[in-house]
Amino acid sequence: MRVTNAPASRKRRKRVLKAAKGFRMRRSKLYRYASDAIDHGLQYAYRDRRNRKRDFRALWQVRINAAARAAGLTYSRLMEGLKAAQVALDRKILADLAATDTAAFEELVRIAQSALKTKAAKA
Repeated sequence: MRVTNAPASRKRRKRVLKAAKGFRMRRSKLYRYASDAIDHGLQYAYRDRRNRKRDFRALWQVRINAAARAAGLTYSRLMEGLKAAQVALDRKILADLAATDTAAFEELVRIAQSALKTKAAKA
């Protein structure tokens, strides 16, 4: 007698077809195409979980740079000054302050400028 392992095979196929729900045309109906689509989707998800971190950091840098230039400083000089002043705020927080609380960001710019002046005086 031929053994087909039918219950496990059916369960596996049902799981794939359920995951492909919402896909278009045969990718949501036929196991062979749904399986390929799921595999591609998982690869994209894995890659883009890493790319999202990259994209957000770039967005935060753009926002900080725009606010810093409005205050008369460049992004790199602002970050150098904050590092010299030992201000331990990450770019996510700085970007949020730049967008929502301009007074606090202006104070950080002043701190960075004074730290840059003391750094230049030492050198």
